[in-house]
Amino acid sequence: MAVAELSGGRGGCGWREMRGFGLHAFTSRWFMLFACILIMTAAGATYIFGMYSNDIKSSLGFDQSTLNLISFSKDLGGNLGVISGLINEITPPWVVLLMGALMNFFGYFMIWLAVTAKIPKPHVWQMCICIAIGANSQSFANTGALVTCVKNFPESRGIVLGLLKGFVGLSGAVFTQIYHSIYGNNSKSLILLIAWLPSAVSFVFLRTIRIMKVVRQENELKIFYKLFYLSLGLAGFLMLIIILQNRLTFTRLEYHVSASIVVVLIFLPLLVILKEEFTLWKFQKQTLEKNKIIQLEIISQNPQTNGSSSSSPSPQPTSTDLRKSDSCFQNIFKPPERGENYTILQALFSVDMLILFISTSCGVGGTLTAIDNLGQIGTSLGYPTQSISTFVSLVSIWNYLGRVVAGFSSEILLTKYKFPRTLMLTFVLLFSCVGHLLIAFAVSNSLYFASIVIGFCFGAQWPLMFAIISEIFGLKYYSTLYNFGAFASPVGMYILSVKVAGSLYDKEAMKQMKALGHVRKAGEELSCNGVHCYRIAFLVITAATLFGCLVSVILVLRTREFYKGDIYKRFRQAMTTAEREMETETEAVKGRDGVAQLNRAEASVPAKSSVSSSMDDR
Repeated sequence: MAVAELSGGRGGCGWREMRGFGLHAFTSRWFMLFACILIMTAAGATYIFGMYSNDIKSSLGFDQSTLNLISFSKDLGGNLGVISGLINEITPPWVVLLMGALMNFFGYFMIWLAVTAKIPKPHVWQMCICIAIGANSQSFANTGALVTCVKNFPESRGIVLGLLKGFVGLSGAVFTQIYHSIYGNNSKSLILLIAWLPSAVSFVFLRTIRIMKVVRQENELKIFYKLFYLSLGLAGFLMLIIILQNRLTFTRLEYHVSASIVVVLIFLPLLVILKEEFTLWKFQKQTLEKNKIIQLEIISQNPQTNGSSSSSPSPQPTSTDLRKSDSCFQNIFKPPERGENYTILQALFSVDMLILFISTSCGVGGTLTAIDNLGQIGTSLGYPTQSISTFVSLVSIWNYLGRVVAGFSSEILLTKYKFPRTLMLTFVLLFSCVGHLLIAFAVSNSLYFASIVIGFCFGAQWPLMFAIISEIFGLKYYSTLYNFGAFASPVGMYILSVKVAGSLYDKEAMKQMKALGHVRKAGEELSCNGVHCYRIAFLVITAATLFGCLVSVILVLRTREFYKGDIYKRFRQAMTTAEREMETETEAVKGRDGVAQLNRAEASVPAKSSVSSSMDDR
C-alpha cells in the first residue's frame, strides 16, 4: 500500500520519494526495534542446552557433575555481562554487537568440533571456557540491542523488556524448527546452527542499533500491542506444531513447511513497522512544507530580516548540566533518592540491590537448574526422547509468555493502579515453587506441567528484575547495572545446580551402580533412573526459592512509597525541557533556511519589478 502511494508520483519523483521513505524507515526508531526483535530471537541458545547436553555427556564421557559444571560455565558466561556493559558505556552499540557475534561463533563452533570428534577430546576446563565464551555473546547481544531499546523507549521500558525478552524465550522453539528443517534429527548439528545463525543476524543489523533522540508518540502503546499480538500468533503456532510433532512423525518436507511459516511469522512485525513509519513520514513531510510556506510569508512581511538577526542564541545549559559531579568514591554510601541516576558503585553497594540480587539468585537459579537438567530429569523418569524435546519447547514457549505477560501486565498495573513490580516479583517466586515440587514428587506426566510452570516463572522474573533496576537506580549507567543484575543467575545456578542437583544425582547414580554390583570404569557415563534421582535436590531448591520470596518482601516494603508516586515524572520533565530546546534550535534553523530561500527568490524579483514599473509609467 505504501509502495503503491509512493510510486504514484510523476516519473522519477515517485522513485525519489520511495528512496526518501526507505531512508526514513530504515534509520527510524521502530525499524531499530524490529532489528532488536530479530537479534533477540536468535540470542536464546543458552536456553536449549537440554537438547544437546546429552551429546556432550555421551560423546566426551562426562558424568553428571561435570556436565552441570559445563552448564554452570554456560550460565556464568551468559550472565557475566558487566564487561559488555562497561564497553557499551564508552562505545556505540554496534561495537558490542560485533564482539558478541565473533564470540558466539568461536565458542559454539569449537564445541561442535569437539562433540563431532573433529578435534582431539578437550579437557573439561577447555569445554567450560568455550561454552562460557559462546554463551557470553548473549550478554553482548542483550547489552547492544535490548539496553539500547530501553533507552530509546524509556516510558515503555516494562513493555520493551517484556517484548524483547519474550522473543528470547521463543528462540528455543524457533531454533528447534529451523534445526529440524536444515539438519533433520542430528542433534549435534544443532550446536553448529547455534554457532552461525545468531552471528549472521547480528552482522546484518550492526549499524541499525544505536541510541536515538527520544520522541513522544501518542499511539506508541498501540504499536507495541500490535507487535505483542503478532508474537502471540508466533507462540500459538509454535505450540500447535509442537503438539503435532509430539503425536505424529514429521517428514523432512513437513519440517521445511513448519520452519518456513515460523520465519514468515517472525518477519510479520516489519509490516507494522513500515506502515507506522509511512504514516509518520507523510506527516513530517506535510508539516515541513507548511512550515516553509509560513516562514516565507513571515520573512516577506519583514524584509529587513537578515540571516544575522534571524538566528537565535544557542540554548543555555540547565542547572542540572552545570552541576559538578563528585568523585565516584566520595558518595558511595550517600545515594540519591530512588529514581535518580545512581553511580555504579552507589547502586552496587545499596541495600536494594543486595536484596534484589539475593532473591533473584534463589528464584532464577532454581528455575534455570530445572531447565538445564530437563534432559536428564526426563531420562531418569523414563520419558521417551521425543517427549524430552517437547519439554524443552514447552519451556521455551512458556518462558516467552512469562516475559511478555510480566512486562505488559506490570506496566499496566503500575501505570493504572500503582501496583509495584517488586510485589509481582514476589508472587512469581512463590508460584515457581509449584513447578519444583512437581519435579520432586514426579507424579505421572507431571513433568509436562512442571515445564510450563517453570518456563513461565523463569521468563517472568527477567523483565521484572531489569525494570526494577532501571526504575530504582536510573538509566544513566543502565548498561552496567543491567548486567550486574543478570549475574545473579550464575551465582544461584552454581549453588543449586552444581553443588546441589549435580552432586546428589551422582551420589544416587553411584548408589544404584553399587547395588547392581557394577564397578564404574574411567570415562564411563554415570546415569541414574527413578524418582529419587532429583527428589532431594528439588526439595532443597524449593526451600531456597521460598527464602528468596521472603527476602523479596523486604524490598516490597522498602519501595512501597516510591511506587505510590509518579516514577516517570522526573524523566518526563527532563524530556519536555529537551524537546523545548530542540524546538528552539529547529526554529532557528528554519529561520536561516527561510532567509536563504527568500534571498534566492529576491534575486529574480528586480526584473519583474522593473517591468511592472515601466508599465505603470506608460
